[in-house]
Amino acid sequence: MAYPLQALRTFVEVGQRKSVKAAAQALHVTPGAVSQQIRVLEDRLGVVLLERERFGMRLTEAGASVYPRLRDAFFQIDQAMQTLESAKERRSLTVSTVATFAASWLVPRLGRFKQLHPDVEIRVEATSELVDLLRDRVDVALRHGLGDYPGLEVSPLMAPVLTPVASPEFMKRHKAVIREAGDCLAYPLLHDGDRADWPLWLKAHGVADDGRSERGNAFEDDFLLIRAAEAGQGLALVPQAYALEEIAAGRLIQVLDKPWPARFAYYAVTRPGAVERPEVRAFLDWICAEAAL
Repeated sequence: MAYPLQALRTFVEVGQRKSVKAAAQALHVTPGAVSQQIRVLEDRLGVVLLERERFGMRLTEAGASVYPRLRDAFFQIDQAMQTLESAKERRSLTVSTVATFAASWLVPRLGRFKQLHPDVEIRVEATSELVDLLRDRVDVALRHGLGDYPGLEVSPLMAPVLTPVASPEFMKRHKAVIREAGDCLAYPLLHDGDRADWPLWLKAHGVADDGRSERGNAFEDDFLLIRAAEAGQGLALVPQAYALEEIAAGRLIQVLDKPWPARFAYYAVTRPGAVERPEVRAFLDWICAEAAL
């Protein structure tokens, strides 16, 4: 009996992402097309695989029983095709990271990697979107977080010193008293472009978040984020090195001085087995050495 492979692939994407919309974006089709493929598959099998709930889709008992094997099967197909494609390509690597880290740390150092490995071409994707290494054509992702990336191989790089800052006028206007990390949630927060730092920083400090950590204005560039804090618009969480001049001049103050959780760091993340490729192994060895300098 022949089975509709496209419908099975669609089922796996919805099962993984728990969302018709997210699956549609991953497959580059419309949400309606995704729903149609799921209906085709369920009608063909005569069993319900997914159920809609308040915040997305949920696997039924029948769907959950087959989802892991189908997911693994398509992963193996993807790996096989990538192996065939890589055999005919030049030695190249695609590295994904956020724009600020790429501009301030990675790109200025890439010349040293090129000197060591002139035959390897590097493509840097600077994006705030979280790439799916099991699907997207990315070899190494440089991620900022707590190091919890199930199913992937993780190499710690460095722990940035992030500090919460605000203008003296802001602290005076709000009569702010900040003694613990959780106290920051009582005041307006300013964010980087992907709104990731405050939630992760608070989680690393053991603070239970009720959603307030993601509220507030966001800025794509750390320079703009620091200027907004200097103008008294809220508390900003910024790399300490970027705000030294403003703190020294009294335009900003460090509102909390606590040790930074070591898990809140940058990590190099790869697919399982990716390090078997010489260029991936070379890049990981190089970037870990650079981070240790």
